[in-house]
Amino acid sequence: MSKPLHNNVCEKNIFVSLFNKHAKNLNDFLHFKYGDYLSPKDLVQESFIKLWENCKMIPPDKAKSFLFTTANNMMLNAIKHEKVVSKFKEGKPKSYTNENPEFLMEENEYKKKVEIALSNLTEAQRVAFLMNRIEGKRFKEIAELLGISTKAVEKRVYGALKNLKKTIDEL
Repeated sequence: MSKPLHNNVCEKNIFVSLFNKHAKNLNDFLHFKYGDYLSPKDLVQESFIKLWENCKMIPPDKAKSFLFTTANNMMLNAIKHEKVVSKFKEGKPKSYTNENPEFLMEENEYKKKVEIALSNLTEAQRVAFLMNRIEGKRFKEIAELLGISTKAVEKRVYGALKNLKKTIDEL
């Protein structure tokens, strides 16, 4: 027996509703977890294509989980691919610049410290911190997006700040 239309992701209205409800949050999730490096918007689109291709097998209440898992897995695969590509390109000469070499060295060292410090944060702290400090979202907005309390967001952001300062000072 087939499911009624209101339970079918293949129904255009339900699919459009899922897209409108989850596309921005999925893009934000990928952006904060991985950055713009591998174009999260493309992976959001690909995730929705996969949802459409599998719409008969995925009930609407599982669509969000499917989308986030699919997008995360595609991002991890893209990162693995980029690592292979970068190993291949290592032998090519680097471009030149007119900036002071000492400045460039200090800038690179600081960037490395920040990257290390960010990578040492818990994923929860990193996501909340980046949403607040990079995207400029308020704690209440972050709490709604992540499905947690405002106090939990505050704790994550302030914990991230404390850990970032400590890690950068130690390096």
